[in-house]
Amino acid sequence: MSAVRVVVADDDVLLREGLASLLDRSGFEVVGQAGNAVELLDMVRQHQPGLVLTDIRMPPSHDTEGLDAAKTIREQWPEIAILVLSAHVDVEHAMELLAGGHSIGYLLKSRITNVDDFVETVGRIAGGASVVDPALVQELVSARRRDDPLEALSTREREVLTLMAEGLSNSGIAGRIWVTEGTVEKHVRAILTKLNLPETHDEHRRVRAVIMYLDSL
Repeated sequence: MSAVRVVVADDDVLLREGLASLLDRSGFEVVGQAGNAVELLDMVRQHQPGLVLTDIRMPPSHDTEGLDAAKTIREQWPEIAILVLSAHVDVEHAMELLAGGHSIGYLLKSRITNVDDFVETVGRIAGGASVVDPALVQELVSARRRDDPLEALSTREREVLTLMAEGLSNSGIAGRIWVTEGTVEKHVRAILTKLNLPETHDEHRRVRAVIMYLDSL
């Protein structure tokens, strides 16, 4: 089999050269190196690599240029595998990247301590796998726990909210779960309070509660 063609992008020239040298020695074919997002996209157009390694933050603003370039590559050349090497755990940006599906990787530079493991991971991503740094996985789980507004609801309240999402009225919910309508009203008030929905028109609050429920699925 022919070697996987790779473009490496990072504004740290020593890191970039080191990655390129390591990949070359490990059986990959580094066909281009880029120090910014514009150069990266030019290299991809020119060489049509099988894999791109890029940092998230690159010149000129050191914001999300690398991520933006990765998203462009995924849109225009979906067959190209992408591995992002980041100096930080950035949940929001990682989620944007991982939404791209197959052949995607997100690794923290500081946690790459074994060269053989890193090379093996690069090969897996080039072969179609998606690889996420364990530190990011932990952060995503923690963020979901912190941000899930439904976490405060009891099992019965979740059941009532599910039936609200199905469009049932309080009386309809009462008939479905075999309780009085007054009991359902108490559950609905508790749901709206726990979801921190401000006092407004009751129907509007119900709609917002249902939206929050659907968004959590």
